[in-house]
Amino acid sequence: MKALKANRLIDGEAVWLTEAGGWSDRVSAARTEGDAEGHATLEQIGVQATADSIVVNAELIDVEIRDGTPVPTKLKERIRALGPTVRLDLGKQSEPKSRLQEVA
Repeated sequence: MKALKANRLIDGEAVWLTEAGGWSDRVSAARTEGDAEGHATLEQIGVQATADSIVVNAELIDVEIRDGTPVPTKLKERIRALGPTVRLDLGKQSEPKSRLQEVA
């Protein structure tokens, strides 16, 4: 399975394309695709969103579905989903534990 990850241009926040076609800072809201045609569609959406100056660095990432929720398979992407690792009182990792369980 793949999801489309990018950085929002206005603030640099890591975001994921949603089923509704918007961008969410929660990987749990990410639209996922499991075949080559779906992957190509996601890539096209990323190219257009970049051209429209909505996001930068749009790329497909590997995810797996756990309890109906997309979870990044690579550590780098799980860290990106949570925010900086240097201080636990800042960023997404400072939110309630339920948020952390999204990518655990």
